[in-house]
Amino acid sequence: MTASRHEDHLDFGGNFVQIINGKPAFTKTTRHGINPATLERMEEVPVATRDDLHEAVAAARAAFKQWSQTPYRDRKQAVLAWADTIESYSTEFRDLLIAEQGKPLPQAEIETASTVAWMRGMAGIELKDEVIEDSHARKIITRHTPLGVVAAIVPWNFPLMLTTAKVAPALLTGNVIIVKPSSCPVTLLSINTPNWPFTPYGCLKLVELAQLFFPPGVVQSLSGNDDLGPWITSHSGIDKISFTGSTATGKLVMRSASESLKRVTLELGGNDPAIVFPDVDIEETAKQVATFAFLNSGQVCLNLKRIYVHNSIYTQFRDAVVSAVKAFVIGNGSKEGVSHGPLQNSLQYSRVKTFFDDIETQGWKVAVGGKMDAKATKGYYVVPTVIDNPPEDSRIVVEEPFGPIVPLLSWETEDEVIERANNTTMGLGASVWSANTAQAEKVARRLEAGTVWINNHFDISPVAPFGGHKESGIGIEWGSNGLKEFCNVQTLFSYK
Repeated sequence: MTASRHEDHLDFGGNFVQIINGKPAFTKTTRHGINPATLERMEEVPVATRDDLHEAVAAARAAFKQWSQTPYRDRKQAVLAWADTIESYSTEFRDLLIAEQGKPLPQAEIETASTVAWMRGMAGIELKDEVIEDSHARKIITRHTPLGVVAAIVPWNFPLMLTTAKVAPALLTGNVIIVKPSSCPVTLLSINTPNWPFTPYGCLKLVELAQLFFPPGVVQSLSGNDDLGPWITSHSGIDKISFTGSTATGKLVMRSASESLKRVTLELGGNDPAIVFPDVDIEETAKQVATFAFLNSGQVCLNLKRIYVHNSIYTQFRDAVVSAVKAFVIGNGSKEGVSHGPLQNSLQYSRVKTFFDDIETQGWKVAVGGKMDAKATKGYYVVPTVIDNPPEDSRIVVEEPFGPIVPLLSWETEDEVIERANNTTMGLGASVWSANTAQAEKVARRLEAGTVWINNHFDISPVAPFGGHKESGIGIEWGSNGLKEFCNVQTLFSYK
């Protein structure tokens, strides 16, 4: 099925609904988000009830019977048609992302484009039956069958891309899916903060648009408060959870899902190190490192969180990073020329503030920045900050702030810096920077991380597997490995 922009007339105004069994499902209770750049009120969104969840699961289980038997070519065609129509609304989705998430215009354009690119990229991967033996006596085939009902729990830092990056592989492999956008923890109510949802708007519109291409019950959405997550992870009618978020929450998801032996894929936090060798182009490498440390105002699991620079170039490299950071333009992401927007929500703003409080209490030396918001601008703005060579056991080195504050550290020997880089419970990404790529690759192979880059960072692809080591996650997303995460393995023995 195909549809054009002129045929669907998707409304990006004040009508944000959840979808159950192919139709809008209205709720008695609603909430509204806020624009983190202006703190202005956004539109109302539904608050799902437990009955809504039961209804969505029942619809999904009924839809799975048909969708799982739909030929792969038809599932692929539907996903690609959905992607084409999303692309026709790129400007609207981009502007909605800026308003609800706070991303600057260029980064919002990249995420919007990636939302479509990930769908198309994974639609190009087909999991075919594998013949592992074909002898005179028997034939053994391994095949991949869909799990059933998947729940996608989407974070607030990349709400558009990570929705389709979960939905597309689920649908392509014959599963049906319920999407839950990011919501504000009810615990915030205890500190007199309004219970705002974080980034529900784009997710809801993506699912609403999907109804043009998929049978009722195949793609659904539920918008709720923080009660909804535990209801989903403990529901006996859901077969898999695909979750992206913090390690602490991921552990709760896994614990809840274990009661019914749900499959889980958990993409969790990171504390990514960069190891910079003395033979790099200092100015160019410093610019790139600063970019990858402060992208999305530090609110990316793959941001550089610890920057290790060889002591022979430490001073020059630090000064070059400072120059790069000083060139950043902080402000409302909808304005031209802004490079860094606000933090997305008050909870994260409060957490990042504790690291700035530690500057004084712990006596950290500041290379640039050092204050939360020098302009005192309305909105969750934080001045990008570099801490100059703090102790290795300091909180800024050990923990993930998930905000625009990073430590710059010096190193002397290769073995020493590798040991320090690996000395973390996290293992999501890492990078090595050197003009000698052979040397860099030897170091990269010793790093304990799911993805390691040489002379780059955060370069990802829908056809490449992505996942974390240690407490950075369970399972794999994207690529053929990621598609297999949505499947059972079935072995067929056929005797001649």
